[in-house]
Amino acid sequence: MSGMDPSLVSRASAEVVDLHRFFVDWFDKRLCDTADFGRFERVLGEGFSMVVPSGQMLDRAAVLGHVKASRGTFDGDFAISIEDIRPGWQSGDVIVLTYVEAQQRAGQASRRRSSAVFTPNSSAPRGVEWRHLHETWLQVPEAEQARTKTRVE
Repeated sequence: MSGMDPSLVSRASAEVVDLHRFFVDWFDKRLCDTADFGRFERVLGEGFSMVVPSGQMLDRAAVLGHVKASRGTFDGDFAISIEDIRPGWQSGDVIVLTYVEAQQRAGQASRRRSSAVFTPNSSAPRGVEWRHLHETWLQVPEAEQARTKTRVE
């Protein structure tokens, strides 16, 4: 971690884990009433963008809208674990982390590698905000494989 600010690495790493805990609560119909959507809004920086595993690019408003509309869509059959968080690059107060997100959705497993860009924000819960996120499939869920195959044929 030479040249890395350990405090920024620590805060950004904690943010990755905390935000995914929020997603589990938000998407589970038994827990969604306790999840604070405002927390999610506060950690996505202005100008936030995301490349989803399919390659589609989403802006901040699209990501917020999708997550808000998906509240309570699972009935206890959704879980996320975060693995292998690593600092990738840092310059000044900008840091890139990579991590693996493993999901279980209604009996289907998936894994994606993500690269996320963070900058400090003292009003954010962990003191950092998400600026950009890029996700790439490592293990595509079977339902997604079937949709992709159908589109290609």
